[in-house]
Amino acid sequence: MRIARFSIDGNVAFGVVEDEGGSAGLVLDIIKGIPYADFERSGTKVPLSKVRLLPPVLPNKVVAFGRNYAEHAGELGNAVPDTPFAFFKPTTSVIGSGDAIEYPSFSSELHHEAELAVVIGRMCREVPRERVKDVIFGYTCANDVTARDVQKREKQWARAKGFDTSCPLGPWVETELDASDLTIQATVNGDQRQLGRTSEMIHSIEDLIVNITEAMTLLPGDVILTGTPAGVGPLNIGDEVAVTIEGIGTLTNKVIKRG
Repeated sequence: MRIARFSIDGNVAFGVVEDEGGSAGLVLDIIKGIPYADFERSGTKVPLSKVRLLPPVLPNKVVAFGRNYAEHAGELGNAVPDTPFAFFKPTTSVIGSGDAIEYPSFSSELHHEAELAVVIGRMCREVPRERVKDVIFGYTCANDVTARDVQKREKQWARAKGFDTSCPLGPWVETELDASDLTIQATVNGDQRQLGRTSEMIHSIEDLIVNITEAMTLLPGDVILTGTPAGVGPLNIGDEVAVTIEGIGTLTNKVIKRG
């Protein structure tokens, strides 16, 4: 099931994405309630083309894991970590598909990083490995946009990876998916930059969730970024970057000048 968050006529709602075929195409069946609990479909449907897609969730926190693909760590001259390597992106960094990435004024080297994002569906802490699937609501596409020059220059990554608009998510959440071996790719202006598979992760989704819930409580809607495959590269003002993950869809954003 694909669940999107959207706005129409000034109202915000969640809906189940359905393909009705023919001229109708993709429509959203508005749901009653919130997607993390039991909900009903209202039967009120709106064409996807008539709405504005929003970030599919509003996370309390985004926990990101770095250097989780060996080839990516190597392309930046970094060692592969023995244990998961976590950092945070603030909620103010989150945007949806179709929203603009604003090129930060304090950087001159912006990079794309295509990632699988895990959306948490229930409050959880100290999750045992055998229960990890029970706390996952679904999966979406992410772009861990990074000011690479700032990341290299500063000892911590708060500004380099946490600036406004640096965490595109979308276009929706896919709730029924085996995420262990999916194709993940990024294109810029239609040219392929990144191509990998989620099976290439050093630390699995189970590893990451066990690791972070040893330290903190996750809440419904929280997002886990699982790392990026090799091929990261520059983004310039005017570029359109797209992250596509098998079984989910495509997250597309354009880069604009900030301010």
